[in-house]
Amino acid sequence: MKILIALLSLFLLPLTQSQAAQSVYQSPADFVTQALGNQSKGQAKAKVFWFSAEQRQVIEEILAHDFRPLRTRYWQQGDDTVWILEEIGKEAPITVGIHVRHGQIYRTKVLIYRESRGDEVRHDFFTDQFKSATLTKDKQLDKHIDGITGATLSVRALTKLARIALYLDQQLSLQNTVSPDDT
Repeated sequence: MKILIALLSLFLLPLTQSQAAQSVYQSPADFVTQALGNQSKGQAKAKVFWFSAEQRQVIEEILAHDFRPLRTRYWQQGDDTVWILEEIGKEAPITVGIHVRHGQIYRTKVLIYRESRGDEVRHDFFTDQFKSATLTKDKQLDKHIDGITGATLSVRALTKLARIALYLDQQLSLQNTVSPDDT
């Protein structure tokens, strides 16, 4: 009997740990609908942002590691853009929704958290710090974001994603000011 229990724990323990390590707080689709308003439900279609070599380099500088994707999806309605981005905390990706309005962060929300610790970054007391943040010329946030003891890597991940969302929003604005003859 002891051998059977030991064998079962070997097979079931990894499943339980991986399931417990992923918490879905809101689906990306629900975040987009909430950000762009209920009237946009069914109308908000994802657009694709293709990264140039220069944009990828800037994102790599923000992340401080390689960045391989060629594109990302985003949603736009007027001056509002919504980005669903991911960054590794300590070992696993954190999925974050970032709503940018008029070039500043309007809302940040942890949508899916896959780490075993540090999920305090999902709470409003933390994410509200990003409200109204803009990007400086050196691609830093213009606001100080207080850390959370025990969640340092998750705090850094969310801060990097906020910077990237603001940078990409700026890039969209620049693309929209370029006339079709200039491209």
